[in-house]
Amino acid sequence: MKNIWVIIGIVAVVAIGASIVYSNNSAEKANEGVVITPHIKGGSSAKVVIVEHSDFQCPACGQFFPVVQEVLEEHGDAVSLEYRHFPLVSIHPFAVPAAKAAEAAGQQDKFWEMHDKLFENQQVWSASTNPQSYFNTYAEELGLDVALFKQHMKASLIDDAVQAGFEEARQLGLTGTPSFYLNGERMDFSTFQDFKDQINTAVNGTDVSEASSTPATDSGVKFGL
Repeated sequence: MKNIWVIIGIVAVVAIGASIVYSNNSAEKANEGVVITPHIKGGSSAKVVIVEHSDFQCPACGQFFPVVQEVLEEHGDAVSLEYRHFPLVSIHPFAVPAAKAAEAAGQQDKFWEMHDKLFENQQVWSASTNPQSYFNTYAEELGLDVALFKQHMKASLIDDAVQAGFEEARQLGLTGTPSFYLNGERMDFSTFQDFKDQINTAVNGTDVSEASSTPATDSGVKFGL
């Protein structure tokens, strides 16, 4: 009987070791080819640079999506946008998977296309119990290699990149999404029009601090999370 328990113990140890090896190999495979880069849209020498700290599941971020699109279309190469992850995991359980989907699409040069899909369909996938099925569908619609997309969704390098975005936002003292910086200065505004006016003013060459007469408010708190 004693020998039986020894054998069972040995088998258990071997099984655990094999599981760890398999997990490590899977993680290494998922990281194959992954390159993390900034996500910048617009003119490379733009006069006005907007940095957005955002959460794909945040309703306010979804409301801002068409507003930001309008600003970029209106000003062309004069304005650039950098998207940075700030998933509010305590209230948006699918924010991190959505961010990973965008990053995985980015490995096939389709970050912005997936970014748009996620915001355009936010109310659909965010209400689902299985948003991954929607992410896979969006990847297919964008013409991605879906198998590779699924592989990269498991990449630890992508997990680390999303987490780094969250930690950066916290270090900046940000508490809500979306939060914006305009040419390095934190934006404070109370309406969509105020947001656009500040950018228009910056494009036209006026100091950003003169662009708004509204009281300082946290954009994420003002418009909701």
